[in-house]
Amino acid sequence: MLLIFEMDQEQLFYSLALQKVTGIGAITARRLVEYFGTEKAVFKAAKKELIEAGRISETLIKNLSNRTVFELAETEMKHIKQNNITVIHYKDERFPELLNHCPDAPILLFSNTLNCNWNTDKIISIVGTRQPTTRGLDFCAELLEGLKDYNPVVVSGLAYGVDISAHLAALNNNVITYAVLGHGLNKIYPDEHFHYAKNMEKGGGGLLSEFWITDKIDRENFIKRNRIVAGMTKATIVIESALKGGSMSTISFANDYNRDAFAVPGRVQDRMSAGCNELIRTNRAQLLTSAKEIIETLNWDCAPVKQKQIQPKLFLDLNEEEQKIYDFLKIRKKELLDVIAIDCAMPIYKVSTALLNLELKGAVAPLPGKYFEIVE
Repeated sequence: MLLIFEMDQEQLFYSLALQKVTGIGAITARRLVEYFGTEKAVFKAAKKELIEAGRISETLIKNLSNRTVFELAETEMKHIKQNNITVIHYKDERFPELLNHCPDAPILLFSNTLNCNWNTDKIISIVGTRQPTTRGLDFCAELLEGLKDYNPVVVSGLAYGVDISAHLAALNNNVITYAVLGHGLNKIYPDEHFHYAKNMEKGGGGLLSEFWITDKIDRENFIKRNRIVAGMTKATIVIESALKGGSMSTISFANDYNRDAFAVPGRVQDRMSAGCNELIRTNRAQLLTSAKEIIETLNWDCAPVKQKQIQPKLFLDLNEEEQKIYDFLKIRKKELLDVIAIDCAMPIYKVSTALLNLELKGAVAPLPGKYFEIVE
């Protein structure tokens, strides 16, 4: 049963206010809330307590006492009510689970729907140029046609080009799709996509944003939006992209978050394939030519595999890190690499080394999609 984090009006008020304190970004906001317990407690904390929290400058302490943020929070709360916006706190189980594993995820997300279907194993993002070729558009349609039987959730950014094509291909195949916006939920950008956004909601998806209604539309917001697109999904697919652009930043976020990344190759002479070709050449994305490769790599079509019989061991000779991961997987049975790293409080490179050693010792087995399972 899904547990909904009960956030009353007071909690919403202080959460919004914390977002507007100058010098407090997503990482610091989460750290402070975890340390003090609630957003309200952050504002009520004494100077000595804030200093004890660590990495809090005198300027930031002063900014926390600026009451202007409370006026901004009150105004935004009115907009939220007027526009019937759903607010999702990061402690709410409706919050995208994968996004919560990203250190720079926001403490609040805003949505136009209660249809929160993004906590699924089969959630992918599709991005690309705003000027796709016919080949790119055809590939997008074929990809969704090939994936529809697996009931994936498709995330993109509602922009011109590949983004809107991905949303439409999903709708055409009765696949749930969400758009992550680079602005508040009181508007649709571009305006021409308003009708498509409504159809997405009717199809079981909707819109998602970290931005306030009072936030201005600017380029930096769309870059920030890209980390949400990459962070909340299992894999990011780039269909066509030049060497520079939003799609390349989305892949960078996917790489940073240890997500799977795919790129569709193209001819060397095609400018809109240059980015994809470069991602493949530098091993930042896997080459993608069909839906089958998504299904296989992400382990969507994996029938139960009979484990190879191994000689039972009276004991395993494990070091401290290996034992910690082994004990974790004994409980979870199967888990993602990045989840193992987060829950075991270990850096990715140490987890990867420990998992390799455990595999060599016959204690764990790797699975497609960067999953690992215990061998018993």
